[in-house]
Amino acid sequence: MEAEEQGAGTLRLGTTQGRWVLLATVLGSGMAMLDGTVVNVALPRIGVDLGASIAALQWTVNAYLLTLAGLILLGGSLSDRYGRRRVFLIGVCWFATASALCAAAPNIELLVLARALQGVGGALLTPGSLAMLQATFRPDDRSGAVGVWAGLGGVAAAVGPFLGGWLVGGPGWRWIFLLNVPLAAVVVAVTARHVPESRDETASGHFDVRGAVLAALALGGVTYALTEGGRGLSLLAGVAGLVLGVVFVAVERRSPDPMLPLELFSSRLFTAVNVVTLCVYAAFSGVFLFLVVQLQIVSGFTPLASGFALVPITLLMLAFSGRAGKLSRLVGPRLPLCLGPLLCAAGVLMMLRIGPGASYWTDVLPAVVVMGMGITVLVAPLTATVLAAVEVRRAGIASGVNNAAARAAGLLAVAALPALSGLSGEAYQVPAEVDDAFRTAMLICAGLLTAGGLLALATVRTNVLDHEEPLAEPDCEWYSGPPTPPLDPGHECPDGAAHHRRAEPSGH
Repeated sequence: MEAEEQGAGTLRLGTTQGRWVLLATVLGSGMAMLDGTVVNVALPRIGVDLGASIAALQWTVNAYLLTLAGLILLGGSLSDRYGRRRVFLIGVCWFATASALCAAAPNIELLVLARALQGVGGALLTPGSLAMLQATFRPDDRSGAVGVWAGLGGVAAAVGPFLGGWLVGGPGWRWIFLLNVPLAAVVVAVTARHVPESRDETASGHFDVRGAVLAALALGGVTYALTEGGRGLSLLAGVAGLVLGVVFVAVERRSPDPMLPLELFSSRLFTAVNVVTLCVYAAFSGVFLFLVVQLQIVSGFTPLASGFALVPITLLMLAFSGRAGKLSRLVGPRLPLCLGPLLCAAGVLMMLRIGPGASYWTDVLPAVVVMGMGITVLVAPLTATVLAAVEVRRAGIASGVNNAAARAAGLLAVAALPALSGLSGEAYQVPAEVDDAFRTAMLICAGLLTAGGLLALATVRTNVLDHEEPLAEPDCEWYSGPPTPPLDPGHECPDGAAHHRRAEPSGH
């Protein structure tokens, strides 16, 4: 196969095979990102067709996020140990099968179950896609490759509401799942032919089943409590989830082969940027959930129009994500990681103008443009900072941790925000109830974004992506990719022959 002609770590971005590899990873991860947002715009129609309450609709979103967030660390570990291409292909096939089950679901209970299975597939394919880029391209091309990956992946997430609105208003909401099947077939064909296999040769053949189970149960207990309002049995489930979270940390600390290597968090940068990720992605999930419902139920937009309202975010990311990645290399990630969330917060506050009879041009568009500018500025440096904070050989698990943080944030936000904003039962079909809940939710989301931006300002150094920093071994050059730092972790030389550590600055 052509994929065997060039080994891992040798591909150039401008070559034919390099473009094929980039296509496979973008389409694969984009499929999972798309499904994380495309469902939101269909929720009102799904609720009516299947007779679902707001709690059941929350689980339609959260079942996917729960298995994705709970197992994505395991997916990253599996990809590092057993081969990134192999695990990626398994994830894509699993995801496509679960998507077909979603499309065929006759009731809300089976739809929720199929969505949970979708999340398992997403947990296998998402970390592997980014790790394949880090391991396959030459160090000086990783920055550009990951920048394109981040930008187009963000586009996939942003285009979801528009695509979902078009399908819901046309052939029906089941087609938002059916479209994954032919897309997955393309990904499998391209990956099998053009993507070389890579793995962490130092990893053992064992993986942390206990850790994966504990993580999923902990997230599930907390999510159930938040979704059901923390009363009665759900309160006990929430307490159990918190206890299991503590047990998970204890087990990972003692495990010889942990799913989540806690030493990754010895880097203050890695820890801080993941906390920023929690803040901003919780806010994004809340905004995208409530905005499409507000537009349809309160402002009277059709599903297609409510999805189209978010197209400016897609256009901004298409046009400027690559440049945002290059800018973060020139000025450092501190400024964009602070400015991006603050711009998003401003856009969210502007959304408070959206109400009954809202105009797209004067009420919706300005707010969405400002938020889109913030997302565009933020996404590439956020991912670059996370990845550059670890050794290249651990790119899979680092990607898994950051993805887990993003998905867990979205999971908890979708579970908690309806209750915090006073939306329950069938209230999502009552315009006045939705309007009041929307305003409360937007204030909460703006607060989360502001907290994320200020945390980045306080914790991220300006020169954290500066590849001109002195290395402990000057014969090798460090290049990090632009979606997710001072790096105290090591790096691999271009020839993969040696492993060195970056000279550690004092105080970090």
